[in-house]
Amino acid sequence: MSVTEAGNPRKPQGEAGKMMIERMNESHAEMTAWALDKLNLKPTDKVLDVGCGGGAALKRLSGRIDGGRLYGIDYSEVSVEASKELNKADIESGKMEIHQGSVSKMPFEDNQFDAIITVESYYFWPDLEEDMREVFRVLKEGGTFMLIAEMYLNDDLDEHHIEMARKFELRNLTVDEFKALFEKTGYKETKIHLKDGKYWICVEGKK
Repeated sequence: MSVTEAGNPRKPQGEAGKMMIERMNESHAEMTAWALDKLNLKPTDKVLDVGCGGGAALKRLSGRIDGGRLYGIDYSEVSVEASKELNKADIESGKMEIHQGSVSKMPFEDNQFDAIITVESYYFWPDLEEDMREVFRVLKEGGTFMLIAEMYLNDDLDEHHIEMARKFELRNLTVDEFKALFEKTGYKETKIHLKDGKYWICVEGKK
């Protein structure tokens, strides 16, 4: 917890931020694999990771994207550096790009990506509804946006997760609120996956 506090999960910074990112790459691996297995990708797809953190999700995606391209964006300089280091080979080959920037105003043209993911970052988006619209803007017609989080608000949420949400001011939505958010943003179809025995949630929106 002390490393997480010093590292600042809202915007990782300093040596503690680097340590926190490395730990999150490991601790989120199982959840990320569970969710991404549900994402229907073609080897030639163009995929964006919003709030790419330490770059582990991008590295996992790289094994499924042979002829396509991968992009990451994060507003933390520490996260961008960590993502670039982990994915150095793909960046040097031209398969991947990592950008520093905000979800609120991304440096991409409209209708660019076949799929967009975000892992454990929506908690901190400055204006959730408007930022969702920005994601929608850069997603291709027929493309999928996948939001992955290790908890959602429900009556069974344990004290540890409740305390984490309070301490770090994490946004935490119910299943119904996720559905309403995706519908309001303009997605034609929304699927929600919950993991038995966990608080994990994976929300897929089809544009």
